[in-house]
Amino acid sequence: MQIASLSPEERLQLGQIVLDMLDSWAISPAQQIVLLDLPPKTKPRAMKQYHDATPLPESDSTNERIEHLLGIADALRTSYPRNSQMAGFWIGQVQPRLGGRIPLEMMLQDGLEGMIAVRAHVDCAWDWHRDQEGAD
Repeated sequence: MQIASLSPEERLQLGQIVLDMLDSWAISPAQQIVLLDLPPKTKPRAMKQYHDATPLPESDSTNERIEHLLGIADALRTSYPRNSQMAGFWIGQVQPRLGGRIPLEMMLQDGLEGMIAVRAHVDCAWDWHRDQEGAD
């Protein structure tokens, strides 16, 4: 999906899907601002407008982060197909294969690199494809 080519209505719907997903993972509005790399002056209470009627800001950084968050969510749905609440649980627990770090903290502290590392961990197919591109 090319987020940059979406219409304003499609961006609004996508933003609502992403924010609903982050809410289901118990990610606070302040953490959502960091994860999505929204402008520094964005207030946590402003996140309601993105749920209701305003598309998320269109920036390359936000678009890339949305793609990674959706990829992480998709991989977690595949990993835990019978338990939709497992994604929110997994994202907040220490993961030995991530060096004993908590995925959410990793994404908040390490930014885009943290998201990529979390996605590579949960989405083996994406990581394999990424490695193949680098081999060319």
